[in-house]
Amino acid sequence: METKQILVLGANGKTGSRVVERLEKLNLPVRKGSRSAVPKFDWEYSENWKEVLKGVSSIYITFQPDLAVEGSDDAIRLLSILAKEAGVEKLVLLSGRGEKEAEVCEKIIMESGLKWTIVRASWFSQNFSESFFLDPILQGHVSLPVGDVKEPFIDADDIADVVVASLTEEGHDGKLYEVTGSKLLSFREAVAEISDATGRTIVYEQPSIEEYVAQMAAYQIPKEYIDLSTYLFTEVLDGRNASISHGIEEALGRKPKDFSEYVKEIAASGLWNPQG
Repeated sequence: METKQILVLGANGKTGSRVVERLEKLNLPVRKGSRSAVPKFDWEYSENWKEVLKGVSSIYITFQPDLAVEGSDDAIRLLSILAKEAGVEKLVLLSGRGEKEAEVCEKIIMESGLKWTIVRASWFSQNFSESFFLDPILQGHVSLPVGDVKEPFIDADDIADVVVASLTEEGHDGKLYEVTGSKLLSFREAVAEISDATGRTIVYEQPSIEEYVAQMAAYQIPKEYIDLSTYLFTEVLDGRNASISHGIEEALGRKPKDFSEYVKEIAASGLWNPQG
């Protein structure tokens, strides 16, 4: 009998790639869900989802670009229905902290009739090294419409550890883990810490949301990304998430990785040093 696979959606993403790496090290059968995989998985092309779900025992779900966008609930609902029809047993959803739309999607997973675990995460530390803040840091000028609101940045490695535990160990079914880092930092303070660790001058500027939108439009950033960023920076970052949760301790029995430790590691790697 063929061994069922663990499907990792967003297998090339910040958490998905780490989950794949950990599962493969455990010699577990993994199916990568991405637009470059065969069969491909694309959130905007549901026609072949049944094919992707064949022979799958459990799924790690990361929704692109974010559960906050319109239509995410419909996509999550369809996926959960097709998963149940395909004989999938367990769903693990990566959710966003403080997003009402994400909570709608959490409820869909909880009511899917399958085993489930929700991992509700704060902003990733890796946004400064693997995502949209990297180029500004390299240029020495970070411009964000965020003031002194604090965020408990979470390390993607910690998220991956919780996800893998939820997929492979007993005791995580029916659990909602709200995962954060162990300290609160404003974006200005986070950038200052990176500046100190690299010995580089990195200027932090706080434009108005209108100026920020105009800046992104000038760089020809797609409108849907601008809309998502505007929502996250104006609504979600209003102080509602300025508190520390203990999901890492609950799931793993240890403390989360400290932001300062993450900064030291990336600084030592040379990633934040401009080339040339």
